[in-house]
Amino acid sequence: MSDPFTHLQAVVFDWAGTIVDFGSRAPMGAFVEAYARLGVAISIAEARKPMGLPKRAHIAALMADPAIAERWRVARGHLPGEADIDEVYRVFVPLNEAVVTDYADLIPGAVATVRQCRARGLKIGSTTGYVRSIMERLVPVAAAAGYVPENLVCAGDLAGGRPGPLMMYRTFADLGVYPPAAVVKVDDTEPGILEGKAAGTWTVGLAVSGNMVGLSRAEWEALPEAEQQVLRAAAIEKHKAIGADYVIDSVADLMPVLDAIEARLAKGEKPA
Repeated sequence: MSDPFTHLQAVVFDWAGTIVDFGSRAPMGAFVEAYARLGVAISIAEARKPMGLPKRAHIAALMADPAIAERWRVARGHLPGEADIDEVYRVFVPLNEAVVTDYADLIPGAVATVRQCRARGLKIGSTTGYVRSIMERLVPVAAAAGYVPENLVCAGDLAGGRPGPLMMYRTFADLGVYPPAAVVKVDDTEPGILEGKAAGTWTVGLAVSGNMVGLSRAEWEALPEAEQQVLRAAAIEKHKAIGADYVIDSVADLMPVLDAIEARLAKGEKPA
């Protein structure tokens, strides 16, 4: 049996923007529509800013934005409070449930990458900012397409979610893996990367396939290379600013990073 302190044991993937839904687009329209139904306008760009947080916390972060809070005050007669966050959340969840399977296509290379991870003896975990009622719709579609992780921890399952480490701790327990340095967290969002860092794992940020660029695969591929480079560079910088150990375009590029991490573990190195 290999030494757990010198070899990787597991990779933990986020869902939207990481394994499914290139561009992490499913929640965006739901956030905009939920606010619109309550008489307040928000933009897609505003809705994207807190992506990766549990969805109620995401709404709370939007409400804390001074511009959105002022629009809420004008439309609703008061600055937003906890009851207002709950009201938006009650509207949002059914909207997201209704559209999540429309954005359930696996990101190119996801199944092959997971297959190669398992061929190395690595376990596959997953955490998400989606609540379980949304994932109950998404999981069967992903399974039919060939992706079945060994666990799933959703926002709302535990007392605290991202960017804290509790969902990762549950994943360690579910998979039976330890220490954290034997685990890699792969995510496209700031809260998801910080979740991995808080738990002590290696972290791999995704620059192109997820929230930081926010384009569908077709939209991305239609861009001139120079524009792609600008967007990629900005996303890489954001990931590096929060301390991601590595940054790649998508999960299709993961395997060389795992080789590099294995080499560093063999030399006694640990995640930053």
